[in-house]
Amino acid sequence: MLVASLALLPLPAAAQSRPDIERQFQAWLQNDLWPEASKSGVSQKAFKAAFDGIRLNWDLPDLVPPGAAPKKEQKQSQAEFSSPGAYFSEKRLQGLAASGRRLAKTHAATLRKVEQDYGVPGEVILAVWGRESGYGRADIPHPAIEVLATKAFMSTRKEMFRRELVAALHIIDGGDRTPTQLKGSWAGAMGQPQFMPTSYLKYAVDFDGDGVRDIWNSVPDSLASIANYLRRKGWEAGRGWGYEVRIPDGVSCAQEGPDLARPIGKWSATGIGRVSGKPFPKGETGASGMMLVPAGTHGPEFIVTPNFYVIKEYNNSDLYALFIGNLADRIAYGSGAFSGAWGDVGKMLRSDVLAMQKALVAKGYDVGKVDGLPGYKTRRSLGDWQSKSGLKPTCYPDASLKAKLR
Repeated sequence: MLVASLALLPLPAAAQSRPDIERQFQAWLQNDLWPEASKSGVSQKAFKAAFDGIRLNWDLPDLVPPGAAPKKEQKQSQAEFSSPGAYFSEKRLQGLAASGRRLAKTHAATLRKVEQDYGVPGEVILAVWGRESGYGRADIPHPAIEVLATKAFMSTRKEMFRRELVAALHIIDGGDRTPTQLKGSWAGAMGQPQFMPTSYLKYAVDFDGDGVRDIWNSVPDSLASIANYLRRKGWEAGRGWGYEVRIPDGVSCAQEGPDLARPIGKWSATGIGRVSGKPFPKGETGASGMMLVPAGTHGPEFIVTPNFYVIKEYNNSDLYALFIGNLADRIAYGSGAFSGAWGDVGKMLRSDVLAMQKALVAKGYDVGKVDGLPGYKTRRSLGDWQSKSGLKPTCYPDASLKAKLR
């Protein structure tokens, strides 16, 4: 009877073969993508050239073929929520800084003109260039159309890649690159600044005057495009990115975040001072600054300017922006690693952090997204709760708090 009962159960859908999916992909290009691309102004000539001989790239990550289910969420691997110290490899930073100082001399005239035109310091532009593509030395070999088309057809973020794919078709149609010249990373980011196609269309500039916005081979175009991106995102000329500081014991770490900005002079009046011992520049005392403690009291502490959050527009990560800031300082001033050491953080299970967030929300706190990731709203809410509970604020979740915060 058991065998008979099992026979009545529906069979799982047969996994589709790659040739079947390739045929679906070709049909999708013609019946789905082409009408959208044509409506946006892409010519049939450019569309045909872009997809001549194109096939799916099955080696890319995060693919979800038709009929397959997305993989379950993986363990959090973003640096600020695991082991921040590993992100700041001293060997790598020293190497990038040494190269950056050499290139600052090599391209001094270009950098001066870029800074004059866009208001972004040369060392920041160099730091982004170094971080993104090793100053243009990184091998970025993937055909961008192949990558973007594959991910637009079958990935976990199809709509985003579809927009980028249509933008890439406009780049080809505009004549800046041929399909074979349009090279990028496995994620579709292109050239020395690692621009996605939509960013290329908005922010890439022809700085060397040859009539082409060439972020693949032209250093002037690459440097100016990075600067234009940062300026258009709101870079405040004449200001840096921020300062590593020491926050005295009497000042709570639960004051961080871009929404709690105050004049840097007011932060200084609370006893917060630069680790270098130097005063904050006079021009900064009346300007806006924000507390940043990405590892709570278990790591370096900062007062950052709005330009820090502009850098985050390039890559939405506190540690990325700190890496750029630190590298820029090394290039410009010969400085070294942050003074504060990254403590042993990031060992908490995401589910445990999620439970803490839910407990804080139940107590009336705003933790931002309830997602198991300790962003600044979670950190400061935790610090505020610690203070009100008679605990020394650390502003970062750890195992000792699991039993206390319920």
